[in-house]
Amino acid sequence: MPKLLPAWLANYPKDKLGADVAAGLIVTILVIPQSLAYALLAGLPAQLGLYVSIFPVIAYALLGSSRVQSVGPVAITAIMTYGVLSPLATPTTPDYVMLAAALSLISGAMLLACGFLRLGFLSQLLSRPVISGFISGSAVLIVVSQLKYLLGVTPQGESSGALLVDLLTRLGESHGPTLAIGGSALVLLLVVRLALADWLVKLGLAAGRAAFIVRLMPLLVVMGGLAAVIAFDLDRSHGVDVVGAVVTGLPEWKFFLPGMDTLQQLLRPAFVMALIGMVQGITMAQALAIKRRERIDANGELVGLGAANIVAAFSGGMPVGGGTSRSAINVAAGAQTPLAAIVSALAMLVVVAGAAHWFERLPLAVLAASIIVAALSMIDGHALRQAWAYDRADALALLCTACGVLLFGLEAGIGLGIVLSMATLLLRVSSPHIAVVGRVPGTEHFRNVARYAVETLPGVLFVRIDERLFFGNLAAVEQRLEHPSSTVKRVSYCFI
Repeated sequence: MPKLLPAWLANYPKDKLGADVAAGLIVTILVIPQSLAYALLAGLPAQLGLYVSIFPVIAYALLGSSRVQSVGPVAITAIMTYGVLSPLATPTTPDYVMLAAALSLISGAMLLACGFLRLGFLSQLLSRPVISGFISGSAVLIVVSQLKYLLGVTPQGESSGALLVDLLTRLGESHGPTLAIGGSALVLLLVVRLALADWLVKLGLAAGRAAFIVRLMPLLVVMGGLAAVIAFDLDRSHGVDVVGAVVTGLPEWKFFLPGMDTLQQLLRPAFVMALIGMVQGITMAQALAIKRRERIDANGELVGLGAANIVAAFSGGMPVGGGTSRSAINVAAGAQTPLAAIVSALAMLVVVAGAAHWFERLPLAVLAASIIVAALSMIDGHALRQAWAYDRADALALLCTACGVLLFGLEAGIGLGIVLSMATLLLRVSSPHIAVVGRVPGTEHFRNVARYAVETLPGVLFVRIDERLFFGNLAAVEQRLEHPSSTVKRVSYCFI
């Protein structure tokens, strides 16, 4: 029997039980507003965000390799779902929900197949600048998509640029009560994210506790918005948009196979979603493992993420992924093993069974404010500055990917990023760096003559080629060796 259980469960340390149970309960409370918000961002009924925070979470906990990564609705998969499906069906309709479930099933099957075939190394094919550019561009799309809820207007325009222009021209038509409650929430959340932790530390609070309070604040802001709507009847008397009917009850399991027409429509976007989910999930799991001095199995991560998406297709219909904010909340709450995720899923099961209707009057403007603040934190200006300082080609790939996402859409943006990554790689390997080296006096070490005071021999040129030689760079190497300098005409060569 123990062989059928994951290693962490078969040898579970009992002293960590209390911490895992407490962390699971805390995470459940904190991610409820986030789950509702990301379902709405994906164009799906709000309760689906709660549904896919149950059984997919358990599937990943049992099959994934990370001990503390938390899966569920995330911003990237939500905006990709909306971008892919909104041209095909009307959001929130049964046809749209079925397409979302098919997208989750297809992308999950791809991830699962990659895991079984041990293709985890494919996550390294996209460079970090390209991923950073894709996420930054997607974050801008998310912000633009949420402005209509913050302002209380219904803009016209299909592209993000046209949508933004229309919103700017209609600022004067903003709905006052909606803008007031949404704007207040946005300002408060920005202050919390940018300054609250420093203020708490200056007051003598430990950094860890200060960080946890910062992560707790979005829930308090959302609950404050809910209380304001109920207290002043903002939805019924003043026209403030709210979440609306949230179905109470356990999620229904619906087993299906997509037809050929659906498969043809979704195969390409599902591949893009699987690729992004693969890179994001493995990268996040590796970062958490390094901090905890643990190791992950990239192929095991793919199996876990794939299984989670397949289960999500049958028990909710919304694609899921490894969430940065969800995982950060899980770690901050004190999670030690995947049991914390299972406890969180079981607690969410109780919520959807009897308490989901409590969130029906949540104002969309406040949820939009929380999504906007989360999206703004995804824009990685540091990565751009670092890439520009060290490698302009990487910086160009980052910028072009982000601009491609904004101008041409998510699929075209990531496609452009892949092309630029491959072009940069080919450029580097076809024009390798060649250093003339000399011996450091009194040692057997050879170093670049341009950077060190070294000894050289007249008529002999020692060179180091910083790349493997193959047919694609042979001509460049020969040309460099034929003209090593303007002063040395005839030399003997020694390769290092």
